[in-house]
Amino acid sequence: MLFKELKLKNAYLIEIERNEDHRGFFARTYCKNEFKEHNIDFDIVQTSISYNKNKGTIRGMHYQSEPYEEVKLIQCVKGSVYDIIIDLRKNSPTYKESFITTLSDIRNNLLLIPKGFIHGFQTLENDTIIMYYMNEFYNSDSSRTIKWDSSEFNIKWPIDKYIISDKDRIAPYLCQM
Repeated sequence: MLFKELKLKNAYLIEIERNEDHRGFFARTYCKNEFKEHNIDFDIVQTSISYNKNKGTIRGMHYQSEPYEEVKLIQCVKGSVYDIIIDLRKNSPTYKESFITTLSDIRNNLLLIPKGFIHGFQTLENDTIIMYYMNEFYNSDSSRTIKWDSSEFNIKWPIDKYIISDKDRIAPYLCQM
């Protein structure tokens, strides 16, 4: 696995190293020892899957608040997504800064999202599937959503046809929280 540390401290884009032959490929997507070598303390306690039927689906912007903040490892296992993370750590030099990438089944890349970040994505293809690996159990009382089209972050979603849940549609802006 190749770890690329992002300008947003503690966030990483991870590229897998494929062992390919005539059958396809085999690759490691998580290794506790390799994460430790990069000073990343990450123990998976829960996994989730997100199936997205239609191109243009937006999920986000989501996070869990203290004391249930979570580190997430995100992987697109089918299709592709425009993925964005934003640093909400008030003491961080990159507070309110974002990182945007495309995660896809072809690239097989992963995004490590630290505690204190919000996350969201828009599907670029129909039938897109995202896997989430978390270091903290889901806690509904700590689940937070910030408006997906917040002018505070000036997110330029690539597809104008938005498919959004009611929860995400009515979420507050960060300044309202």
